[in-house]
Amino acid sequence: MRVIRVTADLTVPDLDEAKAFYTDFLGLDAQDMGLDWVTRVVVPASGEHIQLLSRDATGPENPLLTVKVDDVDEAYATAQRLGYEIVHPLTTEGWGIRRFFVRAPGGIVLNIAQHHDPNE
Repeated sequence: MRVIRVTADLTVPDLDEAKAFYTDFLGLDAQDMGLDWVTRVVVPASGEHIQLLSRDATGPENPLLTVKVDDVDEAYATAQRLGYEIVHPLTTEGWGIRRFFVRAPGGIVLNIAQHHDPNE
């Protein structure tokens, strides 16, 4: 398994208010994800981004980071083998992501994810 990208997930009480702060004040571009509980703001020149979420749609708690990987099934098997706490089981979500949540040392919850082609 190889890590492709790491994204900060910030829990906010009001998505619209938070999105306005990051776009109007910091000049980031809003990227609509088509979901009512999460949005992304992007640094125009570099593509770096932050995800803003009110609550995770299916997970029992909000993650602090999303780690995109090239093989989420391998990551899940490795996390289980190493005895890490699985907070949300490996799931193929309707919005095109296959993911699970794992608790890292210190209690931080990570969303380990891979884009998924629903036609597979």
